[in-house]
Amino acid sequence: MLKMSRLTDYAAVVMAQIARHPEQPHAATELAEAVQLPHPTVSKTLKMLVRAGLLESQRGAQGGYRLARPASQITASDIITAIEGPVAMTECSHADGECELVATCGVADNWQRVSLAVRTLLDSVTLAHLAQTTPIKLPVQLPIQTVTLAASSDI
Repeated sequence: MLKMSRLTDYAAVVMAQIARHPEQPHAATELAEAVQLPHPTVSKTLKMLVRAGLLESQRGAQGGYRLARPASQITASDIITAIEGPVAMTECSHADGECELVATCGVADNWQRVSLAVRTLLDSVTLAHLAQTTPIKLPVQLPIQTVTLAASSDI
């Protein structure tokens, strides 16, 4: 099963909450209460999102967290990458030459194509979409070329 971590899910929830009210700064305590998550978890998530450049923080009485750029310019892929690292199906899908089986595996190119399709889809979903309270409906056009397998007795 492909599954992102809870922390990544929480990051998306926190980001969506901020995106719903982008004009005001948001305190970590206020965000934790609004999304009903533990304050330490929200604080950890906020720090990671600031480090990734998705949020800006300002200290002081009028301080808090704000989006670093408009919600329409932050993608689901950006949020996942901020918490999990690069979106890839396999190690070789994002870092060429790091697999000892590269010479014999025979499926690396196809996993790279699958990873590209997943990243492309995640790039098409913005924080503005995630912040909507109604389900999003996107036309999905994935960049996958048709692969024809030759009939073989080995398959």
